[in-house]
Amino acid sequence: MKESRVMWIERKDGLVGPARIGRVTFSKSRKSIRYQGRTFRTLDGRGFKSNYVDVESGDEYWISGCRKDGRDALYSTEVEIDEDVREEYWTRIRRLPEKVNLRRFIAEGKY
Repeated sequence: MKESRVMWIERKDGLVGPARIGRVTFSKSRKSIRYQGRTFRTLDGRGFKSNYVDVESGDEYWISGCRKDGRDALYSTEVEIDEDVREEYWTRIRRLPEKVNLRRFIAEGKY
């Protein structure tokens, strides 16, 4: 079975874009990620505020592990949480079980 992880997935429409929290799977080399039928390849440090590119559309994304403090976004943005990871996100990652029914929220940016 391929390694999977709950991750922050933000399409970069400039500095900020729509974000999701969902489960991705990694290729053996970890040079690509699969999410919802799409493949993302690493930019190997060549992106501007992005680290992966959708191989079909060419759209750039910031994909990273979810932070315990929830400060995943550089700039404030709305986030949707995939239903299959919602409980894990709020209980195991954020340690806020009282929010387990929350499906979307505004992520506070670092800037």
